[in-house]
Amino acid sequence: MRSDRGSASLEFIAAGVLLIVPLIYLVLVLGRVQAGTLAAEAVARQSARVFVTASTPALADARVKSAVVDGLADFNFAPAEATTTVSCTPAGANCLRPEAWVTITSAVMVTLPFVPSILGLERFGHITVTGSATEQVPLGAPRA
Repeated sequence: MRSDRGSASLEFIAAGVLLIVPLIYLVLVLGRVQAGTLAAEAVARQSARVFVTASTPALADARVKSAVVDGLADFNFAPAEATTTVSCTPAGANCLRPEAWVTITSAVMVTLPFVPSILGLERFGHITVTGSATEQVPLGAPRA
């Protein structure tokens, strides 16, 4: 008759590792995706706010670029991992016209942790999250 003494602890350790490793990876992925979502929303919101308060289109562009860099840095993303687009309502040549609505949409590419680059797997190792914000250009002095 064979003894099974000690095999339960070994089975528990093996099953625990098989369950804990994917759970830890899931937590890492969800944390990174959440950081990307927060970064996209923060960048869009702050960019819209600084855009509508600018006096010239050149100043607005500079402020948006600065807001994008700062917002992404807060969540450990590089500027190359994001894109930002500006649209105006009503559509026209001057987005800084008083009472115009400016919508800024930002998209952040979140790279999943520990995805190997073998066999081209890095193509599937990212998720793109977006955020958008709309602000109205305040009434005031005429703008350029």
